[in-house]
Amino acid sequence: MYILLALIGACALGIAAHFLIGGRELRGVALTPAIATAVAAVLYTALQWAGVGEDSIWLWLASVLGAPIVAALATVAITGMRKRADAQKRVALGI
Repeated sequence: MYILLALIGACALGIAAHFLIGGRELRGVALTPAIATAVAAVLYTALQWAGVGEDSIWLWLASVLGAPIVAALATVAITGMRKRADAQKRVALGI
């Protein structure tokens, strides 16, 4: 059940990251929170399987703070790729 706390925390920080990163018009509103939640689930599960207990600060730091950082980096990369693709498409269409 503690995984839900990690997922909700990562999702909330992912929502905050969505609004702090520019280029919101180039991506969906759910992209950054979805990435943060998925990464938090994978990190939490992997650390649990590795034997890290729920009382360890590393489990919570990785899943609640690490996941939104990964999501923010992925969002910046995706937004940059979208800007480049749109610019190439405009040139190809002569706009």
